[in-house]
Amino acid sequence: MSSERAEPLAVELRGVRKRYGELCVLDGLDLAVARGEKLALIGPSGSGKSTVLRILMTLEAIQAGEVRIGGEALWSAGQPADAATTRRLRGQVGMVFQHFHLFPHMSVLRNLTEAPVHVLGLSDAEAEARGRALLQKVGLADKAEAWPAQLSGGQKQRVAIARALALRPQIMLFDEVTSALDPEMVGEVLDVLRELAHGSGMTMLLVTHEMGFAREIADRVVFMDGGRVVESGPPEAIFGAPTQPRTRAFLERVLRAG
Repeated sequence: MSSERAEPLAVELRGVRKRYGELCVLDGLDLAVARGEKLALIGPSGSGKSTVLRILMTLEAIQAGEVRIGGEALWSAGQPADAATTRRLRGQVGMVFQHFHLFPHMSVLRNLTEAPVHVLGLSDAEAEARGRALLQKVGLADKAEAWPAQLSGGQKQRVAIARALALRPQIMLFDEVTSALDPEMVGEVLDVLRELAHGSGMTMLLVTHEMGFAREIADRVVFMDGGRVVESGPPEAIFGAPTQPRTRAFLERVLRAG
């Protein structure tokens, strides 16, 4: 067996079912993500893309199937792992949401230092040094003492990315992080994601409608529809020569609208 095959996958979902009452959101979903892989999830609204991320963050329960992080079961046979295992595996995953979710009563820097102090046990000085370095990384070193209300949408999202990175997760999830932004602010956030994708070995899952960006940074693109993976492959294949009619119809519609 090769060492590549022996290494646990970063993320694995097998036969995952998720329902909200009569609505089936994930219908026996199978999805595997290698360590360090940059995966773009695309598809129509309601296809289950964001639900995948929320399950990995333990924000949603599943009714059936298995979810593994780094080879360890987060969910098995539709049942969650014990609290200690869930907490440990959850600590390996960070997420940036569409609507920032910054703490409005805390300065920008404190938004970054609060979790490392209380979750990781860093000293105030260690957390502050880490926070300032990350603000430098996302181009906001001069905003450390500002309040979230004083920031633009693009700046808030860059702070949200830095805050997620402050816990040093092994896997980062990005859920439509530009869709709530004014068009002129989208580029500054994509620049941060581009640098993160090209400059780190971190595993990244991105739900996005930015097709050009997905084509540029993803190692693999997964098209979902109806709670299932319809087609998966390298960006040049998915965008250049999709094999499934549903994939072709979706891309034609989206690219025409763009």
